[in-house]
Amino acid sequence: MDQTISTARATAINPDGANALKTRRQNALLIANPPPAPYCKAMPKQFFSHVTQWVFDLDNTLYHPSARLFDQIEVKMTDYVMKTLGVGKAEADRLRSHYWREHGTTLAGLMREHDLDPDPYLVAVHDISMDHLEKDAPLAAAIRNLPGKKIVYTNGSAPYAERVLAARGLSGLFDDVYGVEHADYFPKPERRAFDRVFARADVTPRQAAMFEDDPRNLTAPHEMGMRTVHVAPEPVRADHIHHHADDLAGFLAALT
Repeated sequence: MDQTISTARATAINPDGANALKTRRQNALLIANPPPAPYCKAMPKQFFSHVTQWVFDLDNTLYHPSARLFDQIEVKMTDYVMKTLGVGKAEADRLRSHYWREHGTTLAGLMREHDLDPDPYLVAVHDISMDHLEKDAPLAAAIRNLPGKKIVYTNGSAPYAERVLAARGLSGLFDDVYGVEHADYFPKPERRAFDRVFARADVTPRQAAMFEDDPRNLTAPHEMGMRTVHVAPEPVRADHIHHHADDLAGFLAALT
């Protein structure tokens, strides 16, 4: 771990109170009051004519949610919380969900409320099977044909992301892969997480597009001036979401 990440980890444990409270309130509002109706998912190519930098989330974005990788990860997270905090399964599940709502990820909650060392946690919870993933030649071709820089940015770890990309036949298509460790352990949807990763990746938001399955993780990119695409089976209507894609390969192919 480089010194920048190590130093920032300590900061992540005690975030600025006002910013953290604002993030928690925004997260709770979006979760409790999802927009009621879908909107037109038109995707005119001209809306992306300025985009030269393409940022992709990983889980449930570069593979379909039906692969259910996160089911495996959630089991690992619950086990880790049980062993670390000495609580039963029901309480560990409750805490895992509570940390996700309040802090953005279970890891962020464990770091901030229990001073957890993040690196062993990231290794443990991402030690899962990739057997349910299949190579996706159409998606690989669509990503390959995009003009400009392409990166992956996940709240998971970069080594885990590389394993997923390999299983999907997407290795070598991205200029870089960034995990939560590159955001100094601050998670999406926090703005400072995006700021840190985009600074490392030299991303210019107004020339970039963000593809995400979690609507709340598109709020900061929208505020930064990015084109936002919600990748999910069903659309969500929100001012910070420009487009919806239920078929990422098809959506991307239509842009080139």
